[in-house]
Amino acid sequence: MGVPSLYKWLVGRYPNIVVAAKEDEGGAGTSSSLAEASTGPNGVGVYHNLYLDMNGIIHPCFHPEDQVCPPTTFDEVFAAMFEYIDRLFRMVRPTKLLYLAVDGVAPRAKMNQQRSRRFKAAKDAKDAELEEKLLREKFRAEGREVQPQETNEVSDPNVITPGTEFMEKLSKALEYYIRSRLNSDPGWKGIKVILSDSNVPGEGEHKIMSFIRGQRSLENYDPNTRHCLYGLDADLIMLALASHELHFSILREDVLPQNLLENCIPLSKELFKTEDFSRKCRGWFPKVTETAHRDRSPKKRYQFLNIWVLREYLELDLKIPNPVVKTDIERLIDDFIFICFLIGNDFIPHIPSVEIHEGAIDLLLEVYKQAFNKMGGYIVSTEKLKDKHAAYLEVSRLEKFFHKLSLCEEKIFLKRYELRERSQRKFVHQAAEEWKERNYDNMEENPDGPDLTVKSFSTNCSIYTYSQDESDVIVNTLELRRNLKDTLRNKQDLIKSGACKHDAVRLGLSGWKSRFYREKFGVEKSNEVGKLKNDMVQKYLEGLCWVLQYYFADVPSWSWYYPFYYAPFASDFEGLSQFKISFTIDKPLSPFDQLMAVLPKESSCALPKCYRELMENEESLIHKFYPSDVQIDTHGKRFLWQGIAMLPFIDEKLLILATKTVEDKLAVHEINRNTVRQEKIFLRNSNTLPTGAAFAKTSDCLSKKLPTDQSTSELGGWLSPVNDDSISCGFFRSPIRDLQDIRNDRTISFLFSNPEPVQIIPRLLDNVKKPEKTITETEIPKRPLWHTYPGSRPPPETIPTVAEPQPMISGFGRGRGRAITAETALGSGRGYGRGFHGADMAQSRGSRNDRGGAYTYQPDGSACAGRGQYGPKFHRQQTAWRPVGNSGGRGGSEQRRGW
Repeated sequence: MGVPSLYKWLVGRYPNIVVAAKEDEGGAGTSSSLAEASTGPNGVGVYHNLYLDMNGIIHPCFHPEDQVCPPTTFDEVFAAMFEYIDRLFRMVRPTKLLYLAVDGVAPRAKMNQQRSRRFKAAKDAKDAELEEKLLREKFRAEGREVQPQETNEVSDPNVITPGTEFMEKLSKALEYYIRSRLNSDPGWKGIKVILSDSNVPGEGEHKIMSFIRGQRSLENYDPNTRHCLYGLDADLIMLALASHELHFSILREDVLPQNLLENCIPLSKELFKTEDFSRKCRGWFPKVTETAHRDRSPKKRYQFLNIWVLREYLELDLKIPNPVVKTDIERLIDDFIFICFLIGNDFIPHIPSVEIHEGAIDLLLEVYKQAFNKMGGYIVSTEKLKDKHAAYLEVSRLEKFFHKLSLCEEKIFLKRYELRERSQRKFVHQAAEEWKERNYDNMEENPDGPDLTVKSFSTNCSIYTYSQDESDVIVNTLELRRNLKDTLRNKQDLIKSGACKHDAVRLGLSGWKSRFYREKFGVEKSNEVGKLKNDMVQKYLEGLCWVLQYYFADVPSWSWYYPFYYAPFASDFEGLSQFKISFTIDKPLSPFDQLMAVLPKESSCALPKCYRELMENEESLIHKFYPSDVQIDTHGKRFLWQGIAMLPFIDEKLLILATKTVEDKLAVHEINRNTVRQEKIFLRNSNTLPTGAAFAKTSDCLSKKLPTDQSTSELGGWLSPVNDDSISCGFFRSPIRDLQDIRNDRTISFLFSNPEPVQIIPRLLDNVKKPEKTITETEIPKRPLWHTYPGSRPPPETIPTVAEPQPMISGFGRGRGRAITAETALGSGRGYGRGFHGADMAQSRGSRNDRGGAYTYQPDGSACAGRGQYGPKFHRQQTAWRPVGNSGGRGGSEQRRGW
C-alpha cells in the first residue's frame, strides 16, 4: 500500500523528477538496442540492475481494471505476468542483474494493515454481492438477460498471500520464465537473475533494499552502479532516498486520464460479434473471447522518477537560514524521510492533524525549517542505527519539533470541521432540490399517481425488444457491471450517500481532546487519560524508531506492532526522554501462521483444512479473532474505504499455540508450502560466479557455502547448491498449460545468500560521479499552508506563475495590512487582523465563538474559523503546484488581515 498520495505530492512540488519512459518494441536484441548501448533506451544512461517489486505486477495481472477479458485461471495470470515483465525488461534493458522480489511473510507491524485490508475487502464483497443480486433482479424484470454468476480460480485476490497454493505455483512459474528467457532471449545474455519468492521472509521492496545495502557495503562495490526499481508503492521513493545511492530511478505507471490512453476498447455490441464465444468468466463477468481482444487492452504509459533530481530539489527546499550546525544534505534527507513517517504508512497511523491531502508535507517541511535552529540540529543520526538504546534519535529535538507542529493542530481541526459541515449542508440541500424536482416532474406527468399499467406495458415490451443473442447478453452484462460499479462507488461516499454519522468528537471545538478519549477509548478520568496518552506516545515513538530502522537497516523486531487504532496528537508528545526504546530480535511467523493472522473466514479456502477448522470452530482458542461483521470507524472520513477497521489484534502467542496442535495433520506438499527458503540465483552456464573447481566442491557437500568471485561476477555473496528434482538432464517441465517444456536447459542455479552489511553507510560513497545540477530554487513552487486560507484550495489570487524569492505568504483580496510570513502562519509571533475578506465572500467580524466570517487571526497570531459560508463565486485553484506571491491592497474596516 505504501503512502497514499505521496507520489502525487512529490510530482506536484518537484515536477522535473519524472521523465517519460520509452520502449523499444523490437526487443532487446535489435539493432536499435545496439545503437543505444552507451546511453540506454531512455537516454539517461545504461541501467545495470533492474529490481521488480513483484506485487506491483501480480495484482494488475490477477485482477486487471482495464481489460474486457480478465483472466480466469492461474495460468492466464502467469502468462500475463510474463508479458508484463518482458515489457519492463525492454524499457530498462539492464546489463548485469535482474532481481525478482515477491512479498514473503511480513513483519507483524505490517500484518495489522494486511489484516484490516483483507477483512474490509471481504465486507465490501458481501455488499457487492447484495447489490449485484438486486441489479440482476431488476434486469430480469426488464427482460434483459445477463450471464450467470460463476466462480473460478481468480475469484479471491486474497490468495496473493504467502503460503497459499497460488503463491507456490507462482514460484514455479517464475522459475520456468527465468530459465526460458535465459535460454532463448539474446537480451538476457550475460544477465544474472535472483528470485526471492514468497517463502523468503520479508516484503519484496525491503528484500531488494537489503540486497543493495549488502552489496554497497563490499569493498569492491562500484559506487556508480545504476539501479532501476519497478513498483507501485510510493514508499519505494523513500527507500531509494534512504539507500543514499545517487544513480537510482523508480519506474512506475504514469497515471493519465482514461480518455488519453491509446488503443482503448469501445464497449459496444460490435466488439462482441464473434463466432468464438467462451462461457468462461471471472466472477459474474464473462470472458468474451479466447483470442483477439486481450491484446487490444489499453497500453499503459510509464515514467522514470530520478532520485538524483529529487535530491537536488530537496537540497534547495530544505535550505536552513543561518543554520547552527554545518549543512549536510545526507542528514537533511534522512530527517525528511523521518518526518514523513508522520503522514502514516503501512506500520503506524498518521498523526491526526497531518493529512497528506491537506498539504501535510508542506507543513512538515515548514515546521522543520523553522524549528531546526531551536532544535539544535538534526533529528536522526542513521549511522548509529545499530545502537541498542536508540541513540540514533535525538528525542529532545523531536519534542521541540512536535511542539512547533502542535501550534497548528487546533487550527487544522477547526478548518477540517468547518469544511465537513459545509459539505454536508451542501449535499443535503442538493438532495432536497433533486427530490423536489423529481417529484414535481412526476406530478406534472401523472397527476393521479404513477401509471402502473404503462409501466407494466413497458416491461412487457422490453421482453420482445431486447434480443437474446449472445452479443446482447454481453452488452447487458457489461451494463450491469457498470451499474454495479457506480452503485458501490456512490455508497463509498459517506456524505453523498447520507451515511455520514453525527460527529460526537468535533475536533477543534472546545473540549475536543476530552471528547476524543471518551468516544474512542471510553476513558474520562484525568489519571486514566494521562496514562493512556503516555502509553500511546511511547508506542508511537517506538513505531517511529522501528520504521526508521526498517527503512535504513533491517527489521528490528518481527513481532513488534503498534497496538492502537489511532495515533497520538502532536500536542501529546511531551516528556519524551522518559521513554526507553528497545526491540526484541526474533523470527518471522511461518507462512501458514501469517495466513491465519491476516485472512478473514471468507478466504479460509486458501488454508489447509486443519487450519481452516481453527477459524470456523467456535470452541477454537482463536475463534474470537475472526468476527463475522467488522465495525468501521469513519469519523472524520469522506469515504468508507478510508475508515478504520476495528478488528481485534491477533494474540501471536495464542495463535502459535493453536496452530501447533494441527501441524502434524499437514500433507507433504502443505509442509513444503509452509517452509522458509533461500533466494535463488540463475545464469547461463557460460557465466561464472564461482570457479568451476569451486562449484564442484560445493556440489560435493550440500552444507557448504562458497563466496562468489566478485572480481569476475561483480556480485558479492555466498552460494550453495540447489537440491532440486524439477530439472533432469537439461529438461525442465513447464508448469503452465500451453507453454512448451524446456528440453535443452543451459541455465544453472544456486542458493544465494546476500552479505550482511557490517555498518550503515548513510552517505554517498567515495568516487561516485555526480551529474550536473539542473534545478534552481525558482523552480520550487511556494504554496500557502492549508490551514492559513479558507476553503479546501487556495484562491487563485495566491498563485502567480513566477515564484517570488521572499519566503512569505502574503495577504490577498483587498485587505490592507502586513503580509503574513510562514512563521506567522505556523502560529508563532504576534499579529493582528480582523478576518479574511475576498471580493465574493461573506464579511464579518469574528472570533473563535462567533458564527460569521471564515477564519480569524487572534492577537497571538493564531487563526480560527467561523461558521459562515463563502459566497457562490469563490474561485478554486486550478493549478495547485504554482508558487505563491504577493497580492495586497486597500481594504475597509470589516476586512480581516493576516490571510
